[in-house]
Amino acid sequence: MPLDHGAIGVESAPHDRSWTSKDALLYAVGVGAGVDDPLSELAFTTENTAGTPQRVLPTYAVLLAQVPGARRIGDFDPAMLVHAEQAFELHRPLPAEGALRATAKVTGIYDKGSGALVVTEATAVDPATGERLVTSQGSVFIRGEGGFGGDRGPRDEWSLPDRAPDYEVTYRTRPEQALLYRLSGDRNPLHSDPAFAARAGFDRPILHGLCTYGVAGRALLHTMADSDPARFAAMAGRFSRPVTPGESLTTSIWAEGTTALFRTAKEDGTVVIDRGRASFR
Repeated sequence: MPLDHGAIGVESAPHDRSWTSKDALLYAVGVGAGVDDPLSELAFTTENTAGTPQRVLPTYAVLLAQVPGARRIGDFDPAMLVHAEQAFELHRPLPAEGALRATAKVTGIYDKGSGALVVTEATAVDPATGERLVTSQGSVFIRGEGGFGGDRGPRDEWSLPDRAPDYEVTYRTRPEQALLYRLSGDRNPLHSDPAFAARAGFDRPILHGLCTYGVAGRALLHTMADSDPARFAAMAGRFSRPVTPGESLTTSIWAEGTTALFRTAKEDGTVVIDRGRASFR
């Protein structure tokens, strides 16, 4: 059954959600905060360290802005779906606990030949004031759903700078990293069930793309924003290859004033997040 192009532009019903201090701490540990040095990121991994108030990793905004149960876009094998791209803008720092109201809509379904690229946008606001908190845009690639003769979508003119990166930050992931990360809400069996992963063509469960994204976000936060979430404005990147839990990830960063280009690669040089951009205040 072809994808439902009638879903484009239809806004979902508002979705209210809240989070606690514990939720934010669990997310931070889920994206590897403190894995090499438990004392290095205590502002994000503890709530009761003397002189260190709890803060929230900016990339947590992507999870908070998600709208579960939005309109279906058709029947397809979920094992054929992978996260393709993710971007977000953070309009103000996230508090350690709080609430928001989010809506989402499909903004495009593009024909990539071997599959379809489905792009969605979500907006999250303060439910009490209506003030915008997060704007998030993501896309998924669904293998086998292309070839319908549609638009291939906009081109990204990102290019690798012709110089060495200003920063290179390496973080390792735990062998059980996906099992930790899934506790923040993404229970997709691709990241835990070997049989489901095999259906998708993988030898073993892979790490969530948004977990890899969070690892890269930590590298950007600590190098470009002096570990201050209030200075972190926006981030975007394309997922290019899967990561197996336990692999180390190096994020290369090219600073350009208050913006940066970045890419993240595995130990063997395989790029797993490409065409990365971030901006800071």
